[in-house]
Amino acid sequence: MLRKLILAASVALPLLAPAHAAGIDSRAYTCPALHGLVVANRFVFINNPTFGDFVVADASYCGGGGGARLVLRSVPTTDNPECLVNYCTQFAITPGTGG
Repeated sequence: MLRKLILAASVALPLLAPAHAAGIDSRAYTCPALHGLVVANRFVFINNPTFGDFVVADASYCGGGGGARLVLRSVPTTDNPECLVNYCTQFAITPGTGG
């Protein structure tokens, strides 16, 4: 019985995972559609030849204990070669430098 349950779970779990879990290619979306996807899911992994990382809906999805900041990055879409998306990056804070 346990074997059947494990087998059923191993078959069902990949089918239940969202299609964008492995990453989406931004070039398959318009810029507004990409923004809508990010807002609806809060964050999305973009996987294309020029960019391979998470983009986020807003700064609340940036971790890093205060060292993470939200910046704009551009990714290509069907209607815009430089569609701006929110991207979290780490900024090093060096003591004594004011930043």
